[in-house]
Amino acid sequence: MPATPRLNWILFGMYVLVSVVVLVASLVSPSIRAMSYAPLRELILPEPEPIVVSLLYSTEKAAWLDEVLPQFEAQHYRVNGHPIKIELEKMGSREMYLAILDGEKQPDMMSPASSLQISLLQDLSASKFGDSLVNREDKENCRPVLTSPIVLVAWKDRATVLWGDNPNGNMWRRMHDALTNPQGWEAYGYPEWGYIKFGHTNPLKSNSGFQTVLLMTYNYFEKTSGLTSADILSDSDYQQWLIEFESTISKFGDSTGTYMQEIVAYGPSLYDFVAVYEATAIEQAENAVGRYGELKIYYPPGTSLSDHPFCVLDAEWVTPEKAEAAQIFLDFLTEREMQELSLQYGFRPVDPSIPLDGPDSPFVRYIANGVKLDLPPSVEVPPGNVLNTLLDFWGRNIQQ
Repeated sequence: MPATPRLNWILFGMYVLVSVVVLVASLVSPSIRAMSYAPLRELILPEPEPIVVSLLYSTEKAAWLDEVLPQFEAQHYRVNGHPIKIELEKMGSREMYLAILDGEKQPDMMSPASSLQISLLQDLSASKFGDSLVNREDKENCRPVLTSPIVLVAWKDRATVLWGDNPNGNMWRRMHDALTNPQGWEAYGYPEWGYIKFGHTNPLKSNSGFQTVLLMTYNYFEKTSGLTSADILSDSDYQQWLIEFESTISKFGDSTGTYMQEIVAYGPSLYDFVAVYEATAIEQAENAVGRYGELKIYYPPGTSLSDHPFCVLDAEWVTPEKAEAAQIFLDFLTEREMQELSLQYGFRPVDPSIPLDGPDSPFVRYIANGVKLDLPPSVEVPPGNVLNTLLDFWGRNIQQ
């Protein structure tokens, strides 16, 4: 039976009453506004302005973030009824913390490749402003999200001659002795191979080069923690050793990915060994097949993890609403689904419950290339003042 005009008016009056109740409730309580039925809310209220969270991040995780961000936006997270918008900007890890320190950039959140840069910014900002802009110990606002260790990628025939199947604890000392030998590969019975060629990025510009020099230094002093500025400044034998080591490198590049691309493209005519991220090596593993022999991954005796921390800045421009929105994004990045996705990009999830040996895992696919499921012990991240001393020494004595 069709509705009577009287019934139509009653239904319309009920709709108006419900709309008014929702409007009043949403104005009184932001949480109710955030949970109210979206189509009805949009009919009554205009969409609130978004809370924009600016994020500076290192380029190594760009592909993963490009896939993650649309999934975050699809969840329609809100703070006090306002939608969250993440604005991304790529930047090198060292360039990032220096730009923040100098005031050139004022992001709400930062994610360099490693906690090394967080330690540096924490120390430098405390010295400059009296208070630190970041705090590595604040696990609510500053957390690792992805990990990838530094590895050596080498042509297997060269590495076998130099250290056999296992470089063990003397990897960096053997590398030093081989690189500084004026006879090159002739000293090992292979004069046709020419000089021994090793490469890593510039530690003043690239995180992987910085981590490599830190690993060399730790290995020289035969320890994995407790590195001090006195170690670097007072040990003349160490200083000579590092200068000799680094003087064998003809060019320090700016990009880790470039080294991996060049060893694949040009083979041992350009590099016998390069220091890169494990994720970068995995990314390029297929491209190396059938080129110049077998390209293998080797793990230093003590490893340094690029742990890709995401940190909310403790700065005057970061409002409480921005900080809350950034924490929501950080929580999303560490959800299991996003962590599992990182595997496909060659990263190790920070969620320890996610297995590396699952179906289609690149960590299983490339075991024959030397990929290991279990890592050697990690070296300690030194205080920022020690890291600054190491960078200063390198810059004064080695920078080209």
